Amino acid sequence: MSKIKLYALGGLNENGKNMYCIEADKDIYVIDAGLQYADESTLGIDYMIPNINYLKNNVKRIKGIFLTHGHYENVGALTDIIEDLPNVKVYGSKFTIDIVKKELEEYKINSKCLVELKPNKAVNFGNVKVFPVSLSHSIPDNFGYAIYTKDGVIFYASDFVFDSLMRGPYQTDIGKLAYIGKQGVLCLMAESIYAPNKGHTTPNHRIANLIRETLTKNEGRIIYNVLNSHLYRIQELFDEVAKTERKVVIMGKRLQSIINDAIKDNYLIVNKKCIGDLSNINDKDVVILNSNERERPYFTISKIVNGYDKFIKLKSDDTIFLATPVYEGREKTFYKLLDDISKQGVNIVTLSPKKYLSHHASSEDLMMLIDLMNPKYYFPIKGEYRNQVANAELATKVGIPNENIILKENGDVATIKNGKLSEEPEKVPVGVISIDGDNSDDIGEVVLKDREMLSNNGILIVSATISKKDKTILAGPEIMTRGFIYVKDSTELINNIKKICSDIIKTNTNGNYIEYNKIKLSIRDEVGKYLLNETGNKPMIISVLQEI
Repeated sequence: MSKIKLYALGGLNENGKNMYCIEADKDIYVIDAGLQYADESTLGIDYMIPNINYLKNNVKRIKGIFLTHGHYENVGALTDIIEDLPNVKVYGSKFTIDIVKKELEEYKINSKCLVELKPNKAVNFGNVKVFPVSLSHSIPDNFGYAIYTKDGVIFYASDFVFDSLMRGPYQTDIGKLAYIGKQGVLCLMAESIYAPNKGHTTPNHRIANLIRETLTKNEGRIIYNVLNSHLYRIQELFDEVAKTERKVVIMGKRLQSIINDAIKDNYLIVNKKCIGDLSNINDKDVVILNSNERERPYFTISKIVNGYDKFIKLKSDDTIFLATPVYEGREKTFYKLLDDISKQGVNIVTLSPKKYLSHHASSEDLMMLIDLMNPKYYFPIKGEYRNQVANAELATKVGIPNENIILKENGDVATIKNGKLSEEPEKVPVGVISIDGDNSDDIGEVVLKDREMLSNNGILIVSATISKKDKTILAGPEIMTRGFIYVKDSTELINNIKKICSDIIKTNTNGNYIEYNKIKLSIRDEVGKYLLNETGNKPMIISVLQEI
């Protein structure tokens, strides 16, 4: 009996954290391993990744991790998970593998697991073969994957657009898509982010006209902020700058490394006369190209705006061009950045989300793909659930029966037995791992709860010194607070807290023995109740007791 299972460990009903699994009989094929940017409410968390306990428990069944492209929403989790999946190979295009290799080396992780794939060159795994197909996106060498099984093809299309002007490493192989469609596609998995958008994404993802207008209308410096892997946006900039006398200064070692390698490998076509250096940074008509950091969107440009960059100091005739999207969950950060830029008195150019789209498939693109592939089953992926539903509605318009459309959330398993979708409910364990700094261990709910309490109500510390000999109080209780009350204006409150703590210590002193744990718990409970009643707040309360 043939059995195929389709499920996501991340990426459904959310944007980012993409990780999808296809099980063909006993073998597991993982597609993408992305992160999700933290939002303003995550209290110091840098980013989140999928919980991969299921993969760790089944590591011997994993045939490989197949990467579609080098955006962090699709590859950003690798540095945190790859050492937990020993001997698992990671496959991707040359450009994708180069990006991942740099990331692994930066974190001093062995990169021998990386395997470069060529488009239209299959990788065989017994009865299953994985066939990469070129798709157009804002990054070169973007792949969709056709997984050939005994029951038909499972085709995975993450981020893509149809655009006849995107050539070379950006070009969609439409002929190959149609050819695969004629071979019998059992299930098509396609992104949902722009499913509610009417029409094709093209030409609304192109910003060359806006760049040209900005270069023409502004005589001062232009600070162009972009994602370091959005090479199509960078190519558009260089193409327009080449028509002027301006020079481009590339800021940041990582961005310089990516651009240098891209030029060497012909992913970027650049007139080297356009490239300047730090000596040009204060030229009147220079274009300064910088990029966002992996886990901190808008951090680099915010440093410049707030005056912390050691090379760039804003001038009144500068123009800041934000060629980056508004990240979900970071809207507050983005609009605060716009306010900060306005306060500096410089010009701002942003990409209106209604007029300028990212390189994702809109409704007509999705229906065209469905028509080319002619799948038996359709599985909307990648995006909030409302977008998945909109994607499903598009599929019904082009003839996919409702019962053949798979709408799932993370962990829900869609099982296809002998070519037929099963109604048996099944789940795999899923979850979110929160990453703070370079520590790949999960921060956990307890730590986040503590951070929330500290941010909302502050901290109060009770300290006292007790005689080791007769157990009397030698010093204290002393009260220290941070982020709770102003001590000098709250003398009566502080004195009452001291009395409560002193009474608790004396009550729990029995001869030559003191129940320290009981004292600490009682102080936390009694002082907490008192403060909640008096102030309406309940800060974190920590007791420090010592004997001398």
